[in-house]
Amino acid sequence: MDLAEVLLVLFIAVVLIVSLLSNLLVLICFIYSSDIRKQVPGIFIVNLSFCNLLITVLNMPSTLLGIVKRQQPFGDCICQTVGFLETFLNTNTMLSMAALSIDKWIAVVFPLSYASKMRYKDALLMMGYTWIHSLTFPIASVFFTWVGYNNVYSTCTLHLKEEMERRRFTVFTIVFHATSFMLSLVVLCFTYLKVLKVARFHCRRIDIITMQTLVLLVDIHPSVKQRCLAEQKTRRQRATKKISIFIGSFIICFAPYVITRLIELLPFVAINYYWGVLSKCLTYSKAASDPFVYSLLRQQYKKVLVNIVNRMLKKDLYPSSGHNSSLDTENDYCLQRAT
Repeated sequence: MDLAEVLLVLFIAVVLIVSLLSNLLVLICFIYSSDIRKQVPGIFIVNLSFCNLLITVLNMPSTLLGIVKRQQPFGDCICQTVGFLETFLNTNTMLSMAALSIDKWIAVVFPLSYASKMRYKDALLMMGYTWIHSLTFPIASVFFTWVGYNNVYSTCTLHLKEEMERRRFTVFTIVFHATSFMLSLVVLCFTYLKVLKVARFHCRRIDIITMQTLVLLVDIHPSVKQRCLAEQKTRRQRATKKISIFIGSFIICFAPYVITRLIELLPFVAINYYWGVLSKCLTYSKAASDPFVYSLLRQQYKKVLVNIVNRMLKKDLYPSSGHNSSLDTENDYCLQRAT
């Protein structure tokens, strides 16, 4: 292997470790916390983490071995299975992000009717659609035998084997990416830009009230006024930053690969091997970043993780003390009554 391949292998290895640990933490939080399980966004997040975990365990090692060996790492049967899952899981993750953006849009734009517009069964129906939609294209690709090892990406994925089927494969690929990547991107942009518009409107209202209050408080210290103005600026930037991360991470991670797959449909274009593998690695990096973008950095998940760590530490300190366990139970009961 040359230096570029070594760097690609190291990149995938780091992404694999981070993705494995972070997505496992999200699933542990979902299992541990009843509050997260009761909330509608938890369904979308656990589905997204589950798909990312399967990508981490199945697809990343396949690409890693493909780069190291410079050839198909498994037999045809296993390779077709991995390629089928790659197409299914990538589509499912994209649609899950779109579903999360729809949930956020309804919660922010229609807060008073959110409970009736986005019920638990509605979320399950949306997830059912994403699974059916995601299964359609890989099943069709297996039927047409368009799944196999692709040397350009060093992975088992969609691959044109016979030149005579290029026209049909071209139509299939365009429709596939239009109904997965483009559809999800349009939904993300529409919903999050609507959310940003509402957030900015509320920020302006808060800023007006703050400025009116500062004008009335004549004796207020200059440092306090400066701090209020700084908080206004931070509040305005926070919403824009979050929306930029949601949309920007999706485009950066998926767009290079999708554009490359579309460009290679042209018979006179040859994709560079290193660029092909790098574009594939960028899609893997989305699996590692999703847990931080959508869940682990939120206060609710942080509290759950802290509670899990605290319980583990208590068990280590008092492994078999009945007195302490009963005391913990009594304390938990008092805390529940207090809250």
